[in-house]
Amino acid sequence: MRQLIFDPARSASRMAIAFFISGSGTNYERIVERNPGCEYIVFTNRPGCEGSARARQNNHTLIELDHRPFLAGARERYGPGSIPRNCLERETFEQEASRLIEQAAGRQPDLICLAGYDQWVTDWMVDRYYPRILNVHPGDTTRGYDGLHWVPTARAILAGDKFLKSTLFIVDKGEDTGPVLAQSEPLHIQKTLEEIESTGAVGMVSDLHEVTGFARSHGITTYKNYRAAAGTVHQQKMQRLCESLQDQLKYHGDWKIYPFGVHDLIARGRVAIDGRALFVDGVQLPSGGYQIKKEEE
Repeated sequence: MRQLIFDPARSASRMAIAFFISGSGTNYERIVERNPGCEYIVFTNRPGCEGSARARQNNHTLIELDHRPFLAGARERYGPGSIPRNCLERETFEQEASRLIEQAAGRQPDLICLAGYDQWVTDWMVDRYYPRILNVHPGDTTRGYDGLHWVPTARAILAGDKFLKSTLFIVDKGEDTGPVLAQSEPLHIQKTLEEIESTGAVGMVSDLHEVTGFARSHGITTYKNYRAAAGTVHQQKMQRLCESLQDQLKYHGDWKIYPFGVHDLIARGRVAIDGRALFVDGVQLPSGGYQIKKEEE
């Protein structure tokens, strides 16, 4: 059955938005800048992170809860970096985080925004809040460009893409597989590198040609195969390229679509969902989500 993700006509108070952050909190900051008038609650699993300082400066409710004591037993059992997404320890941590957030808000938040949050979200969390958890990803999730940090950009380059996109989506029980609400304007890879070079960086375009030439000569189209075949120099060049492109994509992509999706679409009661199908103003979105116009940014 189709339902609005948020219905302002039925809300008796300000929209309550909870952020899950682990680092700088820049996505949180951009969303707040778009509309400072909502009730904002900032949760972090990294007490003392830069995002915590931003929340204090904004006089927003701040909840700090270190995940590490909760996961200590699982870390011993499975090993560092191998803790399952849906283990009991993660669920226990999320249950306590949710309790604290709902206690602060006096109810469930109207929306949860993952904003540089470095922990998996368990099925328990999705079951409790779906479809009210949003995340932004620095890659085109409709093409399967998953991964952390700069890896989605590497996947796009190796697949032969000429453009990069950020994706804003509803979090489901998969890894970056939820219904897409919006994607950013395409960012041209080579032109962006040329612009970066114009500011003083050296060798960006030549490095792009070198890594793509290496990939073509070895029949490589995936990051997994590139990582296995490339030596240190080619690995470093790929990382340098992708990190530089990612910085630009954050500015031209993440920081545009996240505030727009939250305040111009969801908060205005324009977004409805039926199963995995999303609708804006009653019109079903294509797989790539809402196409934001320049004048809407």
